[in-house]
Amino acid sequence: MGSQSAPSARRGAIDRIWFSQSPRARAVRAVLAPLSAAYGGIAAVRRGLYDRRLLPTFEPAIPAISVGNLTVGGTGKTPIAAWLAATLADRGQHPGLVLRGYGDGDEAAVHRILNPTVPITTDSDRVAGIAAAAVEGCDVAVLDDAFQHRRVRRAIDLVLVSADSWPPFRWLLPAGPWREPLHALRRASLVVITRKTAPAATVEAVRAAVSAAAPGADFAVASLAPDALRTLGGDERPLTSLRGSHVRAVAGIGWPPAFFEQLAAAGAEVDALPFPDHHRYSVADVAGIRRYAVPGATTVCTLKDAVKLAALWPREAEPLWYVSQRVEFDFGVEAVLAALDAIRRIRPVSSRSSASTIDS
Repeated sequence: MGSQSAPSARRGAIDRIWFSQSPRARAVRAVLAPLSAAYGGIAAVRRGLYDRRLLPTFEPAIPAISVGNLTVGGTGKTPIAAWLAATLADRGQHPGLVLRGYGDGDEAAVHRILNPTVPITTDSDRVAGIAAAAVEGCDVAVLDDAFQHRRVRRAIDLVLVSADSWPPFRWLLPAGPWREPLHALRRASLVVITRKTAPAATVEAVRAAVSAAAPGADFAVASLAPDALRTLGGDERPLTSLRGSHVRAVAGIGWPPAFFEQLAAAGAEVDALPFPDHHRYSVADVAGIRRYAVPGATTVCTLKDAVKLAALWPREAEPLWYVSQRVEFDFGVEAVLAALDAIRRIRPVSSRSSASTIDS
């Protein structure tokens, strides 16, 4: 087995600082604690200004559904946002996906594969992005990663909490992955606890913590189940075909361990290569990925990684397989569908009013 690449090693170091209970990790978190306190203070002031309506908010051109979280990633925003868009379309509406964009275009590419008929708008100004979706004929906007983007008034604030990465402690950035404390869930319309491999006991612990932090909040539980193995070229094979084989697993997502555990649960012997979320892969990364495993190993990644790696993957190399996540609600889907039904009763603002909400 080859050595890990620098980005992969860096990702591992960050995860150890954020989640490990080793003496070294605790010491690093203690050093970073003043920065976390400062970050938390600034975030609290910003929340207070919005709560008191001292910072402006804008009514979007069409009703907006925000899909967000309290951490820097790893909760399943993209598959849940894609599920919402598909469900809205199946129920007769014309949804548009509005993304902030991270510069690498991975999320837009993933959504185009999962929902090829749904318009996608990428704009750091979400108000303008929603207006653009309305111009394209959309009657509802799904905002991927927008819980902290409070300039836009939303009809539904759906917030995801991952049971897989549920920590024994909740440090704010940079000592931990949390953008906001758990009590920020009081702003949510609906809390969805997501899980890939987390056991029922962990899901119940998360539910209890959510209920304590945001009493009375409606919640649901959604499993993100691995789908079949696919290539961007259209080949497909069952996930069970990995049983007993060596897998070179690549994941540049918010919480890679859950993806690796899914492959292991399918019976694969996994050589894990975690990368930073939204990582821009290079030719050197691809060379390192292909070295990092026993000869003949199957290379498997997430769809989010496949859309970036495919252009760099050598034609003569073994196939690059990806696994996407299928959304299955264990509990509370009725609450989600009821919230979507309520969207139909919201009348879009006029074209003149919507234009006036777009600020520079």
